[in-house]
Amino acid sequence: MRYRNLEQCILDLEKHGHLVRIHEEVDPDLEMAAIHMKVYASGGPALLFEKVKGSKFRAVSNLFGTMERSKFIFRDTLESAQSVIALRNDPVKALKNPFKYIGTGLAARKALPLKKNGGLPSDFQEIQISDLPLIKHWKEDGGAFVTLPQVYSEDPEKPGIMNSNLGMYRVQLTGNEYELNKEVGIHYQIHRGIGVHQDKANRLGQPLKVSCFIGGPPAHTISAIMPLPEGMSELTFAGLLSGRHFRYSYVDGFCISHDADFVITGEIHPGETKPEGPFGDHLGYYSLIHPFPVMRVHKVYARQNAVFPFTVVGRPPQEDTSFGELIHELTGGAIKQEIPGVKEVHAVDAAGVHPLLFAIGSERYTPYQEVKRPAELLTISNRILGTGQLSLAKYLFIAAEEKRTLSTHHIEDFLTYILERIDLHRDIHFQTNTTIDTLDYSGTGLNTGSKVVFAAVGDKIRELCKEVPDALKDLRGFGPACMVMPGIAAVQGPAFRSYAEVEEDINALTAAILEKGKLPSCPMILLCDDSGFMSETINNFLWATFTRSNPSHDIHGINGYYENKHWGCDNIIIDARTKPHQAPPLLPDPTVETNIQRLFSKGGSLGNVPIR
Repeated sequence: MRYRNLEQCILDLEKHGHLVRIHEEVDPDLEMAAIHMKVYASGGPALLFEKVKGSKFRAVSNLFGTMERSKFIFRDTLESAQSVIALRNDPVKALKNPFKYIGTGLAARKALPLKKNGGLPSDFQEIQISDLPLIKHWKEDGGAFVTLPQVYSEDPEKPGIMNSNLGMYRVQLTGNEYELNKEVGIHYQIHRGIGVHQDKANRLGQPLKVSCFIGGPPAHTISAIMPLPEGMSELTFAGLLSGRHFRYSYVDGFCISHDADFVITGEIHPGETKPEGPFGDHLGYYSLIHPFPVMRVHKVYARQNAVFPFTVVGRPPQEDTSFGELIHELTGGAIKQEIPGVKEVHAVDAAGVHPLLFAIGSERYTPYQEVKRPAELLTISNRILGTGQLSLAKYLFIAAEEKRTLSTHHIEDFLTYILERIDLHRDIHFQTNTTIDTLDYSGTGLNTGSKVVFAAVGDKIRELCKEVPDALKDLRGFGPACMVMPGIAAVQGPAFRSYAEVEEDINALTAAILEKGKLPSCPMILLCDDSGFMSETINNFLWATFTRSNPSHDIHGINGYYENKHWGCDNIIIDARTKPHQAPPLLPDPTVETNIQRLFSKGGSLGNVPIR
């Protein structure tokens, strides 16, 4: 099915049992988000909110909530899109098997953006920001946000559709110091495409014209988050995945998508910022208030019978988890072509995606050494940590490709493999005073923190404990110890006070352990607030450990030492306690949870939807 617009997709999903209509009036202030999260967590259908309190427009969510539904939406175009991306990454494929790829050229030609004459589409009407469904997702959010925008900008030095960027950057519509209907906030990191455009506009001393498209064919939403091969336009990909041209025109100098449900146009002027946030984000915490570019609103448009798409982000998994799975399906082995020697890279969703990477790479630099050691793996690690979104990672665990069945997606098996082989005196490598995710508050400042690489190669050098070792039981001054997985134990400690006092806690812990003996079978110890929570599930361990720690400040060791500026230890201690400077976690509002039960009760629109 090649959808012309979002409405057509909604009707198709409903016809095939993938969508449920919500007939009751629902409040966009917290209720819609709470309903979405409850249904998503149960693997439920897409949701069409027919009566949004305070707006005449409908809203839809959870379109991409399951991989099954995503594949259904793109069932007629997924394969051709995969083929074109594969050819961009490895053109030799077409030479080796030209008849297999003969259709990709036609698909790509149909994907080119198509400029329409006549300015604004006839079914568009001018509205105001206040007419939109003003959806607030979490209690402490600074206002209403657009969570699935397609933010369009052009290179000020080389304007035109083929020198544009289409990205998904959250847009704050209300709250803080924004003047309603006249200003919105756009949150993005400076290395993104729009950041490059803004930097050029600033240097030229001119405002950057921006268009925020909302809705349209689902392919347009996906194109805004795709990590595409160099030289492939997001708008070309949008056409490729939707099976029809991206149609556009210019009105007052702003690009207008003829397929979008809503378009917000405006300008970002040099040096103009306003406080943006807080916002409940994908790490499972609030991102706090910081100055970000403010866009002066020019005009806002809506097509007739427009539908407002949204999603909710929070502690993984959420719908953006499904986005990640779809992107992996589309791009396949693209990373292998971009970084020689890489076999797999997995941004671990349960840890918030950006904080934690697992990777497998080749190790060919030292084939004749008696003792194997990471060499090529370290070269590959530097490439990984210098590539696009991967550069936001804090922790990278990388293993050599020595076991054919090893997979970065089998979390416990992969970490076990690393911990059985890593030489803790040699194979831990830090990068300090560098960048991390803007949304990660474990570091020393906004977008500032550190990175660490754990590299493993060769044969097993230790057996891992599967039960709490005696040396970790009944530690003086500490709470209970629990096993997280083989080789990793969590020890409950006192509340974190400050970094000035952390050495006192670590010294007390190491002294209490060494009183009882050595721990060769337990290479990693987690100092945490609640060892029961940390050990309850692998996802709890991944989330709490890697979102609450900054490697340079929070990795310690038993018998830690420096030699020629390299740090090593006998056992790693990661301080995964909550720090006072970190952002608060996202918690459901009990009143809202009670209020939305009316929809899930007998006779409610969602009464027949199975909820876990």
